[in-house]
Amino acid sequence: MKILHINTEKTWRGGEQQTLNLMMGLKKRNIQSHLFCQHTAPLAEKATTAGITVFTTPIHGEIDPVAVFKLRKIIKKNNYHIIHSHTSHAHTLAFLASLGTNSLRLVTRRVDYSIFRHSFLHLSGIKYRYMADAFIAVSHKIKQVMANDGIASDRIFVAHSGINTERFASAPYGHLINEFNIKDDEKVVINSAHMAGHKGQEYLVKAIPAVIKKIPSARFFIVGEGELLGELKALAETLTLGNKLIFTGFRHDVGSFYKICDLFVMSSLQEGLGTSILDALAMGKPVVATHTGGIPEIISNGETGRLVPPANPDALATAIIELLENPEFAMKMAMNGEEKVRKYFSIDAMVDKNIRVYKQILMKKR
Repeated sequence: MKILHINTEKTWRGGEQQTLNLMMGLKKRNIQSHLFCQHTAPLAEKATTAGITVFTTPIHGEIDPVAVFKLRKIIKKNNYHIIHSHTSHAHTLAFLASLGTNSLRLVTRRVDYSIFRHSFLHLSGIKYRYMADAFIAVSHKIKQVMANDGIASDRIFVAHSGINTERFASAPYGHLINEFNIKDDEKVVINSAHMAGHKGQEYLVKAIPAVIKKIPSARFFIVGEGELLGELKALAETLTLGNKLIFTGFRHDVGSFYKICDLFVMSSLQEGLGTSILDALAMGKPVVATHTGGIPEIISNGETGRLVPPANPDALATAIIELLENPEFAMKMAMNGEEKVRKYFSIDAMVDKNIRVYKQILMKKR
């Protein structure tokens, strides 16, 4: 089996980590796996370091004729069985570059909104119906959204994202205690996500006053950066949260924040799956999350965490208070969640599911 992966992102986020995890897992199983990506992308460097064959070029949009030409040469030279696209732009590039070849086109979709959300004249319908042979959705929710948009269900396979469950196991954390002057009696709550509208941090910030009124020792950390950082800081200032809420900005030591927290909160309005929730549970940390997207496939309310309605600061505050005031109940759910993550959401589980999809679509073709 010979696979070409295409990822057109210039930055490093969850989708790129998943692409790298998959390629490394395939390499470990002696399945030939190459990568085509942006020449400046962090993924290119990380994949090269991991021993993956990498082809790079500047990619300017999804209909870049130079990128299509270079990609087509690579496809024809190597005769890939499957071209696996990991981004929306990769989806189009793969179709154009592989026309007339025997390669199957597979696309992974990681977002839970309609394929027509940013579509001009609903042209995405053409792209999804005719420009790929099969799809991998990283949650059942995403599959449901795609099916509702008119994509045949038998072309959509589910393979949940997977994490390295030991990724942060040895992360140091003493430096954070000193840096932020965290006291022994303080309850630390963290959120780690890109600051964009669909991540819903606005509602978390609005929930904080009710929490600190009930639990004055609570402190909140929002880890990351994004286009809404200034807006969220302004909101926190109007609520006079002071040092009860810290915006850390981008950090290389995210694992250390998981180590010091008493509770992890995911406040998303939309979420394909939620790998940061998986990271928190793998660390044995209790979770409060919103009932949206693929999150309920990880969090069973009252069993592996607490689920609340999205865009609801009062519900968020109530759940946060409940788990901070009942640490034994919170830790019982965290232990259940950790067991679930290690069994169903590891990198090995994710790689095995992707391989099963590869085999199924190749068998169907034959």
